[in-house]
Amino acid sequence: MIDAKALWDRARPQLAAFFFGTHDEDRTAKVFRRIRIGIVVLACLVTLQSILLVFGAWRNDRQIERHMGVAEATVLDAGPRRSTIEFVTPDRITYRPELGVLYPSELENGMRIYVEYDVNNPDLVRVQHRNASLAIIPAGSIAVVAWLIAAAALGATVLIERRTRRVEV
Repeated sequence: MIDAKALWDRARPQLAAFFFGTHDEDRTAKVFRRIRIGIVVLACLVTLQSILLVFGAWRNDRQIERHMGVAEATVLDAGPRRSTIEFVTPDRITYRPELGVLYPSELENGMRIYVEYDVNNPDLVRVQHRNASLAIIPAGSIAVVAWLIAAAALGATVLIERRTRRVEV
């Protein structure tokens, strides 16, 4: 079994050197350390963005579920990321949500679908029986790709730093 304390004790000096450097660090080492930190920070920001994307979708779903209305809608313009719809509420008001419908995949122009909307804010609309779980895979994929790119960039940084060191010596 892995001893977490022993693992942390081994990793702590490397993490400290990664983020804060060492006392005998020259200017080139500081530049490369800051580049590595920038790469990690960017990957963390993309991961945070992915988490917030899922959280936002979940929040929209909660809002719709609190004050839910259901209506039949017509797809006016279907796209992979955004689809424009039009629906009529029971009180005979026609809505065309500015931002389109949530979870628009697999829609086609002219389709008649059922949508769920927030009766207090009819611009907040989703395709019936779809929810925030559909946002997890795309958001997770973005985070994974960001970390793969960050790993490649960190590897390239190490190689460039080694070559720079060889030239200096």
